[in-house]
Amino acid sequence: MDMTGAQWRKSSRSSTNGGACVEVADNLPGVVGVRDSKDPSGPVLTFTPAAWRTFVAQAAERA
Repeated sequence: MDMTGAQWRKSSRSSTNGGACVEVADNLPGVVGVRDSKDPSGPVLTFTPAAWRTFVAQAAERA
């Protein structure tokens, strides 16, 4: 998946001390990218917007 042009933002749940941070890019049509902020050139998980919404809703229920 070509993530050129992705605008990455840190999760609002990420800590400010440089620990485990997740970055999300949801500005590209038809795809949401997720990556580890400590490894920005590493692998990216991609979701459809609908799958991402489902994932976030399920994670919120378990938090």
